[in-house]
Amino acid sequence: MKHWLILAAMLAAPVHADEAEDAFVDANLLSIFYHELGHAMIDVLALPVFGQEEDAADVASILLIDVLWDAESALDLAYDASFGFAAEAMEQSEAEDVAFWDVHGPDQQRFFNTVCLFYGADPEGRADFAEDMDLPEERAETCEEEFDLANESWGPIWDELATENGSLLGFEAAAGATYSAGVIGAEVEALNAQFHWPQALLVETDTCDEPNAFYDPSRLAITICEEFEPYLRQLYRDWAD
Repeated sequence: MKHWLILAAMLAAPVHADEAEDAFVDANLLSIFYHELGHAMIDVLALPVFGQEEDAADVASILLIDVLWDAESALDLAYDASFGFAAEAMEQSEAEDVAFWDVHGPDQQRFFNTVCLFYGADPEGRADFAEDMDLPEERAETCEEEFDLANESWGPIWDELATENGSLLGFEAAAGATYSAGVIGAEVEALNAQFHWPQALLVETDTCDEPNAFYDPSRLAITICEEFEPYLRQLYRDWAD
């Protein structure tokens, strides 16, 4: 069940000088989208969650990267999605503004959780990834077990959705042919070739006055805010500097 499609939207999207920056933006938009899709799955499939739902959605996100994409593309996405957490952790650290009270875990912890799960899916083939990410040996020893446990929970959900019966994801783009709409719209199309849902779900890009993304159970809708793209570009430039 692999995504042999590399985002068709990139062919039509505006060309930016820095391809590495585009890759970072694409990976983090997709990681964020998969996270919100995790929330939607928990809601529409009435899945039990033992612990923080935000942690469960993070797990769904990195597992979707692993299961949907071919090995090389998944590795590229995992690098950039992990770097997204690392960059945000760095900014929070410099601002001395780590929100320990938030429902999301600290970004540095989310970074290591993401790295560990992706590495744990293939410890032999992804040893270089773990080394590049400075995954401590003490944590690396448990990652295969952590992945197996997560996959036992989420794997049957992928199988349940991989059916020819049910509803497809709808998609509505913000006004204008925006970069985010291209990336998310192409991914919705790819997912619709693989998954069907017990209820119709809407995915939309829209302006929100802040870089954000959220799932609204009252509307059965995932919103990816247009402000995320420029935020991610600035985050990449700050991190690269």
